Amino acid sequence: QVQLVESGGGSVQTGGSLRLSCEASGYTYHSSCMGWFRQAPEKEREGVAGIGTGINRGNTYYANSVKGRFTISHDSTKNTLFLQMNSLRPEDTAMYYCAAPVSCSGTYIGPITSVTNWGQGTQVSVSS
Repeated sequence: QVQLVESGGGSVQTGGSLRLSCEASGYTYHSSCMGWFRQAPEKEREGVAGIGTGINRGNTYYANSVKGRFTISHDSTKNTLFLQMNSLRPEDTAMYYCAAPVSCSGTYIGPITSVTNWGQGTQVSVSS
C-alpha cells in the first residue's frame, strides 16, 4: 500500500521560507515524475513542481509562478521528496500535496487525473 505523508507546512510572513517534506512508502518509482501540487480555496488544484524518477531522474520542472523561488529535490535513500520554498508570497497560500506518478514537461506538472497517489496535504499560509 502506497503512503505519501507530507509535513513542514506552517504560517510565515511575505518573504519567508518553508521546507515541505513528503515521505513515500510502498511506492514503486515509475518512469515519470513525482510532484507537488497546491490548492487554494475556491481554486483548482495545480502542479507547481516535479522531479524525474525514471530515465529523466533528477530533472526538475516548475510552474512559472514558482520558478526561481521553489526548489524540488528527492532523497532516494530516505524515499523522501522535498520542496524548499523561498521568497513566499500571499498568493502561495494553499494546501500543498505530494503526488505520484505525474507527467512532467517544461512548466507542466500533471495531469491531476493521472495521479493515483496523494498525500493528505499540508497547509501553507503566507501573510502580508
